[in-house]
Amino acid sequence: MTSSMLAAVLHGTKDLRVESRPRPEATPGSVVLRVRRAGVCGSDVHYFNEGRCGSFAVTAPFIIGHEFSAEVVAVGDGVRNLAIGQHVVANPAWQCGQCDYCRAGRGNLCRNVRMLGSASTQPHTDGAFCEYLRLTADQCYPIPEKMDLGIAALMEPFAVGMHALSCAGSVVGKRVLVTGGGAIGLVTAIAARAVGATTVAVSDPVEERRNMALTVGADAALDPTAPDYQDQVTKLTDDGFDVVLEASGAPPALKGAFTTTRRGGTIVQIGTISVPEVALPVNLIMVRELHIVGSFRYGNVWPAAVRLVSSGRVDLKPLITQVLPLRQAAEAVALAGSRSGVVKVQLDFT
Repeated sequence: MTSSMLAAVLHGTKDLRVESRPRPEATPGSVVLRVRRAGVCGSDVHYFNEGRCGSFAVTAPFIIGHEFSAEVVAVGDGVRNLAIGQHVVANPAWQCGQCDYCRAGRGNLCRNVRMLGSASTQPHTDGAFCEYLRLTADQCYPIPEKMDLGIAALMEPFAVGMHALSCAGSVVGKRVLVTGGGAIGLVTAIAARAVGATTVAVSDPVEERRNMALTVGADAALDPTAPDYQDQVTKLTDDGFDVVLEASGAPPALKGAFTTTRRGGTIVQIGTISVPEVALPVNLIMVRELHIVGSFRYGNVWPAAVRLVSSGRVDLKPLITQVLPLRQAAEAVALAGSRSGVVKVQLDFT
């Protein structure tokens, strides 16, 4: 068995090289995974195009990528819940389990978190755009052998949407608007429908994304730049949506949420906004008693997300729009950033 592997290593802005790296070995409490599919996330695009993602700047070469499906190929001492040959998905955010947030059941806010494929730590944490990967066993969740590995690689963004819905409280019987028709917005809309929302709308200024929203089951796809946008909202809801999930990261989308949310409704911010501050209509928030909450990564939704996708109640496959081999990683990330005709680009490792 070879001791090396191929990996997509980011050296700087638009400098992503497929090169040889040492293959990891299992250690106590860990498993080695053979990556089968990996999706390109918006954070990967930011690192590639700008050499940074928000405040996290690339200061040394590292492997990017964090949403993937894999096969267990080695098991370390003490691992009882996983076996060689199992297919898994994984929470890419390692949580310490010891800090106050972890002990309170809010591991997504862990003070010591390490995120795969992230420059948030020094040294940077290598990610999943590689043939083999070592993770702790408790980060991994078995999936049915019959599950399509491309669909399984969408479990990470789907978990983001599931956690956002948990932050909103129950959406059963409620009218929901998702702003932003990218991958995160679409999986959030799919999840909202699956857990009981009665009306699910998606807004996006790009027609292709609106069409995709309708394809995956949204009741309505709205253009927020249309002159009659507010009239369309009123026609759908009378007095506004019960819950608005802002997945675009665009300041105008957040601003618009304050007038499309009904009195007493909830706004959940999912998307990362590129500017440090956004002005808020504080008096409007006050008189309408709006609830505003942030949603960060996944919370404890992974088992529920796996069960929901495994059940067949949701279909994520239409979101996979392009699949390229690992050796074309740079082309894949550039394509994901082009947006036109793109929802989710994946790398294939088979």
